[in-house]
Amino acid sequence: MKKRLIILSDLWGFEEAVWMHSYQKILNPYFEIEYFDSRKLVDLDLSDNSEGRLHARFVNGGIDRGVYKLGLQEKETIIVLAFSVGGVIAWKAGLKGLNISTLYAISSTRLRYEKEKPDCKCVLYFGANDRYKPDAKWFQDLNLDFNLIEDKEHEMYREEDFAESLCQKIIKEQTEAGNQLIN
Repeated sequence: MKKRLIILSDLWGFEEAVWMHSYQKILNPYFEIEYFDSRKLVDLDLSDNSEGRLHARFVNGGIDRGVYKLGLQEKETIIVLAFSVGGVIAWKAGLKGLNISTLYAISSTRLRYEKEKPDCKCVLYFGANDRYKPDAKWFQDLNLDFNLIEDKEHEMYREEDFAESLCQKIIKEQTEAGNQLIN
């Protein structure tokens, strides 16, 4: 039986996320995947899709709504791959009891405000040039390893070479962790 992997989008959602196809084609043979569009998960009003407005809606109650709804929908152990704000939703859901075995959070810069970590393996990636990434002290305080990708910005996860490298790492790690994957 395939392990469950949930994928949480960034604040732009999946509707126009052509970049997500890179992840789908590599991961689909190995995992039972469920996709959560972060904008829909938090019931955002999408009448104004400017980045500033979307960001404000997530910060002002949207993230908490997403944490609550994700907790209602997921009852079994899951692996999570989450991008940007999706990683914050998953992290906070893990703190509230969501049963996550491994959280892969990519460019989830708002994690820099978190003071505790969920009870799961956390694999974090940030672009070295992302000005909002957590500082080294944050990682040290929470006893977390991190991956800084040289010469990359916040949306590095949209690049096909990054997607391919990350997906291969996820498959390898989950296989080595004793999780049987079907190909």
